[in-house]
Amino acid sequence: MLEHGGGLLRAAAEYGIPPGDWLDLSTGVNPNGWPVPPLSADGWLRLPQDHDGLEAAAAEYYGCEQLLPVAGSQPAIQVLPRLRAPCRVGMLTLCYAEHPYQWQRRGHSVERFTPDGLAANIDQLDVVQICNPNNPTGDRFEPALLEDWRQRLAERGGWLLVDEAFLDASPRDSMLPHIGKPGLIVLRSVGKFFGLAGARAGFVFAQAALLQALAEELGPWAMAGPAREAVTLALGDTAWQQSMRSKLLRDSARLRNCLERHELAPAGGCELFQWVPGAASLPLHRHLAGRGILSRYFESLPSLRFGLPSGEQDWARLEQALADWRRL
Repeated sequence: MLEHGGGLLRAAAEYGIPPGDWLDLSTGVNPNGWPVPPLSADGWLRLPQDHDGLEAAAAEYYGCEQLLPVAGSQPAIQVLPRLRAPCRVGMLTLCYAEHPYQWQRRGHSVERFTPDGLAANIDQLDVVQICNPNNPTGDRFEPALLEDWRQRLAERGGWLLVDEAFLDASPRDSMLPHIGKPGLIVLRSVGKFFGLAGARAGFVFAQAALLQALAEELGPWAMAGPAREAVTLALGDTAWQQSMRSKLLRDSARLRNCLERHELAPAGGCELFQWVPGAASLPLHRHLAGRGILSRYFESLPSLRFGLPSGEQDWARLEQALADWRRL
C-alpha cells in the first residue's frame, strides 16, 4: 500500500493531537467544497441505477458524452494496466504514485523522465501517462503538445493517458475536446475541485470500445447511489462553479505569497496546492505536524505540498507556524 495525503488519524496518534484539532493541508482537496444537500432515501435503499441523470449532467459539464462513471480515478488507474500486454510506459519522475505503482505491479516497464526527457522519448514508448497539472510539481502541458504525442503513440497502437484530477479550476488545457480519437484516455475526478473526495466519484473518457472493456472489468454499480445523486447536482451548479474558480485563484495566490514571505518560495503548483522542494522539507513537515498542521511530504525528492487553508483562522494558524519555523 502506498502512502497518500490525508492520513489524519495516523498523524493524530503519532503526535498526540486530537483529530479535530488539526489543519489538514496534505491532500489538495478544496477545503470549501460544494455544499451537499440532504439526499433522497432511495439513494441509500436501492442499487445504483443508470439513467438517473448523472451521465447527462457529466456530458453537459465536461462537454463530452463518451464517458464512464467510476468510483473515483483509483479503480481506473488500477484496471487500465490490465487491458494491455506488458509494454514500455513513460511518466514523470515525480507524479501521483499510484500511476507507476499500478503499471509496475501488472508487469509493465515504467520509465521516469523530466518533462523534456519525456518529450524526447515519445517514440520509444507504448504508453505515456501524464497528470495535467502534475501532482505535486504543478507542471502543465499544452493540448497541442499532448495531441502530437497522442498521434505518434496511436500510430503504434499506443495510449496517451491524461489524469486531469486537478484541472477543473482552470480547464483550458483539457484534452476532452479530443476524446474519440484513437489512443486517448482522460481521467477526471470530482474529489478535488468540488471537495467531494469522500464520495469516491469520477469519470473515464475514451473511445467506446475501451470504455466497454473497462466497464466489464469494473463490474456493475461502479459508483454508489448517493454519490451519483450528489455529483449530478454538483455538476449542474454552474453558479457555484464560477464563483469557486475565482475564489481558488485568489486563495492559490495568497498561499503562494504566504510561503514566499516565509522564504519557502514554491517551485510549482496549481489552484489547489503549492509545491516547495528543499533539503529542510522533512524537519519543516515535522515542525508543522507538532503544531497540528499536516502537510504532504515526498521522500523521493524531498519536498512538501501545501493545500489551501479554509477560513481566516486557518490562514492565521499557518502564518504563525511558518513564522515560528523561521525563528528556529
